Amino acid sequence: MHDFHYRLPARMGGQRPGAHAGSSRGPGMEFISHQSLYNQPDPRRLDVRASLREPRGDWLVRVSRQRVSVPVYVVADVSPSMAFGAKHSKLQVLADFAEAAGHSAFRAGDPAGLIAFDYSEREDLFRPAALSRGAGQQLAAPLRLAPVSRAMPAKANLAAGLLQAAQRLAGRQALVFLASDFHWPLAPLDDVLGLLARACVVPVVIWDPAELEPPAEDGLVVLRDAENASRRTLWLRPRLRQQWRAAVAARRDALKAFFEQRGLRPFYVEGAFNAEAMSEYFLEANL
Repeated sequence: MHDFHYRLPARMGGQRPGAHAGSSRGPGMEFISHQSLYNQPDPRRLDVRASLREPRGDWLVRVSRQRVSVPVYVVADVSPSMAFGAKHSKLQVLADFAEAAGHSAFRAGDPAGLIAFDYSEREDLFRPAALSRGAGQQLAAPLRLAPVSRAMPAKANLAAGLLQAAQRLAGRQALVFLASDFHWPLAPLDDVLGLLARACVVPVVIWDPAELEPPAEDGLVVLRDAENASRRTLWLRPRLRQQWRAAVAARRDALKAFFEQRGLRPFYVEGAFNAEAMSEYFLEANL
């Protein structure tokens, strides 16, 4: 299993020791200031040299910030469109990513959990955040076995399902991987990101190469909408092929603009998950 390394761009609160920069005081190596021993009665942190220089003669102790553990959640789209894929379905690629995320969280000392949604929250796939050596398998197994063949109910809204799932993380500090193909309207995402305002959100866009590049040869093609199972027959020709590529480029630009306006940068997974690319993503974000 290939894990990746991640660093959070902001300080996080919490009392459980971990690997991330924290905002709370406690045992740690990051010095903040000196305080009087009477206000901070911890003789183990006594700083003799600073106390000797103190004009009022107070005994001074060192006050530090502690590094903390941060829960990691994969919020996974398991709608019917995620069942599409030429070699591997997008859902299987998502499962590979979830396994790597769980394994990476354990290596960093962070608990990892899974929240899934389609047109409502999939409570049958929910896994609470836990610090476990087998966290990767615990997150991936429900996704590899998840039924995604449910037809779209009348007046269903995928964003409403995501909003329902995000309620579990409302107001909490966490690292949230929002994984989907995002083949749905983006405007309702504002409400979701509002709930996750205190979290570090990483949009993970999972696409399959077969939906990015049209077939090379001209001819009749039968296209099926993965969400509502409707079919359409088209004559594939050079002009339609150009429109196909232009639509993919426009969607990529729309995703980039939407997330950049909200201070986020999407990470693209096309065909297979690359753990090294994910590590580079976090490295660039913290430069």
